[in-house]
Amino acid sequence: MAQHIAQKLRLTAALLGTVTRKDLAAAFRGVNPKTAFDLGRADKWLQGRAQPRQLSVYDDWSKLLKLEQPGAWIAESDLAGFTAAICARHGIERGELERRAGAHFDAASRHEERSLGLALVGTYACYSRALSPYYRGQLIRGSLSIEAGPGAHGLTAAYREALPTGQLLLGGLMTPAKRGLYALLKETSGEAQFFFCLFPHSRPGSVLGGYLCGTSIIGPEPQPSLTRILMIRLRNPAPHTWGGYLPSDGSIARDLASLGLSIEQTEAVDRQLAQFLAGDSDGGANQIPPAEFRSILDMFDRYWLRQSGQT
Repeated sequence: MAQHIAQKLRLTAALLGTVTRKDLAAAFRGVNPKTAFDLGRADKWLQGRAQPRQLSVYDDWSKLLKLEQPGAWIAESDLAGFTAAICARHGIERGELERRAGAHFDAASRHEERSLGLALVGTYACYSRALSPYYRGQLIRGSLSIEAGPGAHGLTAAYREALPTGQLLLGGLMTPAKRGLYALLKETSGEAQFFFCLFPHSRPGSVLGGYLCGTSIIGPEPQPSLTRILMIRLRNPAPHTWGGYLPSDGSIARDLASLGLSIEQTEAVDRQLAQFLAGDSDGGANQIPPAEFRSILDMFDRYWLRQSGQT
C-alpha cells in the first residue's frame, strides 16, 4: 500500500530542484513522454489528499530518481528508507536534503499562492439579492474588478453598483486563503462597507461565489443583511452604465449574453442560478427586521440600566 506520497514527492522535488508542479510533471515526462503523472491531480498528491493509483507512475518515479528498486518499492517503503535510498544514490546528506525540502516547500507554497492570486485578476459580473426593502425579491447587478496589489500575493478589489441614488463604489484588499476568499471593501466617498466571504478559488476560475454581508443602502433605516452572491468572470469589462437592479422578469443568462458571454439553454441556467441565489431565504436577502432586534434591545437595556442603578 502506498504511503507518505506527499513527503516523498517533496523530497524528490527538492532533490531535482523543481519549484512548481509543472516543473515536476515535466521531469516525469522527461523519463516517459506518456507518463501517467497527472498535473491536475499532483496538487492533491502533494497535499496528501490522494495518491497515484497507476503503478506506472511509481515505475517512472524510480527511473526519475535512478534507483535500483522498482516502482512498487517507492510506493510501499517507509519515509526513512526512501530518504536513505535517494540520499545514498545521489550522494547527499539526509539533513541537507530535508533542509532543501523544507525550503522548497515554502518556496513552492509562495509560488502557488502568487500564481493563484494572479489567476483571480480580472473583471466579474456580480448578482445578489437586493438589500433594500424597496426592491425586496429582486436581484441587483454589480461589477467587481480584481487587480494585483502589493506583497507576494496581495490583491485589490473594487466593487461597483449603479443605484438610483448614484454610483456606489467600494474598494479594499482581497485575501485568498486555502479555506476561502475574503474581502472587506469600504466606500471610497462614504461609510458603507461590504464583507465578501467566498468559496476558495479554483482554476480556471470562471465563477466566484459565496456571501455578501453589509447593511442596506437604500431604505428608511440600515439593516444588517446577508445574501448569496455569484460573480461571473467577463472577458471584457462591463460598460460603466451597466448594472443596477435586474427587472423582476429579467434573465441573468440573457443579461450575461449582453456582456459577451455565450450562454446555451438559458432557461435551465436561469433556474439554476436563481435557486442558488435564493438559498434558504424567502427570495430576498437574509435580514433581521429592525423591530425584532429593537424589542430585545429595549428589554436588555432596561435590565442593564436597572442593575447599574443598584451598584
